[in-house]
Amino acid sequence: MTEARYKIVFDGQIMPDMALETVKDNLARLFKSDRGRIEALFGGRPQAIKRDLTEDLADKYLGALQRAGARVRKEREQSSELSLVEVEEESDAAALAASGDMICPKCGHAQAKAIECSACGVVIEKYLARQAQLAESGELPAPAAAEKPATAPAATPYAPPRADVGETLPEFGELKVFSIKGRIGRLRYLAWSLVMIFSFLVLLGVAALGSNVSEIVGALLIIVVSIGVAVTSVMIAVQRLHDIGWTGWLLLINLIPVVGSVFSLLMLVVPGSEGVNRYGPPPPANSLSVKVISGVLIAILLLSLLMMFAFGGFAMLAMYWAALGS
Repeated sequence: MTEARYKIVFDGQIMPDMALETVKDNLARLFKSDRGRIEALFGGRPQAIKRDLTEDLADKYLGALQRAGARVRKEREQSSELSLVEVEEESDAAALAASGDMICPKCGHAQAKAIECSACGVVIEKYLARQAQLAESGELPAPAAAEKPATAPAATPYAPPRADVGETLPEFGELKVFSIKGRIGRLRYLAWSLVMIFSFLVLLGVAALGSNVSEIVGALLIIVVSIGVAVTSVMIAVQRLHDIGWTGWLLLINLIPVVGSVFSLLMLVVPGSEGVNRYGPPPPANSLSVKVISGVLIAILLLSLLMMFAFGGFAMLAMYWAALGS
């Protein structure tokens, strides 16, 4: 019994919570193709992106494309006797002939009829004559000479990209502290921020010791440390914004009084995008150290708020007693 074969069908629909432009970017990167060819996949009619696949390979393609944001489906192929693939390719060739166009026999480039190929520059008649000579002399096997160019099916703008998706998008993004690329979640943002604060205090202490040697040296060290911490904090914040799906330029909102404070709070509260977004795959799961460090920072913030309210209450109580005494 012949093993069942499958195809992957795409009709232009995208997965929930995915932006259309993000899905197009992911597919262009996945297929290693240009955006123009990817745009043709979103015409609204079902298209077979991959054909003649085993069930395991079809599931592999299905998972990779769904992670990229394309709502694809797996369908069982018809038997080879009923296959329409050859008919479709022949109809494409007939359409080219009817329109007065041609396909270069060497590189598969579609163009108006001409003596030379505008893509590879070969003189078509000479190339065909040379191929015939090689086939007759046995230097070029006849079946190979009769084969269609590998890129010929791509002459129609509706042909799907034929790149292999064996190199799928990574499940999780790579973590880099000193980078504006990538994504980090809320807890990792808190943990990295706390580590950066403690590092700043340690380096500030070292810079203060440098003041004992020379005031100029100490001042220069303090300036260098301050710039380094500021740049690092911006990188971490940009990665947090990327995780939400926002551009890093929104970090400039923090410079606006009052509004900046609210925006900083949103960065701590708003969850990141599920799955891949325009800035890459999601960050890996939080480690135990990240959870512990972020928990310490949350406890410090809550304790600070409690102390603030407590001191405010004592101050109001003191003012009340002073008013009674007067």
